[in-house]
Amino acid sequence: MGGADDEAVKRKLGLQTWRNLSKDKVLKFAAAMPEMATEARIKLIEQFPTFKDLGKANIEAVKEAHESTVAANENSQNHFYQAAQDQRDALRADLGRDDLDWAQREALHDRLDQNVRQVYEKDSENKQFLGAGMKLLVAAGVVVGSLGVAFVGGKVVGTSEGGSEGSQQN
Repeated sequence: MGGADDEAVKRKLGLQTWRNLSKDKVLKFAAAMPEMATEARIKLIEQFPTFKDLGKANIEAVKEAHESTVAANENSQNHFYQAAQDQRDALRADLGRDDLDWAQREALHDRLDQNVRQVYEKDSENKQFLGAGMKLLVAAGVVVGSLGVAFVGGKVVGTSEGGSEGSQQN
């Protein structure tokens, strides 16, 4: 799309007008920017002044979804930990009984050990889940930041070239 003009870019993205530029087309748009003529790039950037707002909205949507998921996860974790604690309390009470033989005590100790291992596994699983969520937020931030660099970079390159399109075409 070397030296592509405004209309060619809209056709490539399947847009009638730039107002129809949706979130899913922003990535395609950013990828197409290096292939555009400098004049077209500057003109397009000027027609899309809400990029920052769209980027913020995308990050906010990802952040809200992540926070909601973390809250639901925390609630689930708390229920699990409470159930595990209740089981440990019951096992301790059973271990305090005087009428248990050695085999019964050993079985209770095994169940207590199993409970502790389950709590450890659940904690490790939760940490992995939270780490994956943070990676998602960071990735969303990088994408929006990269798009911002593409837009600003296109504008800066256009300005530094003094409107010359020749050195920008591939």
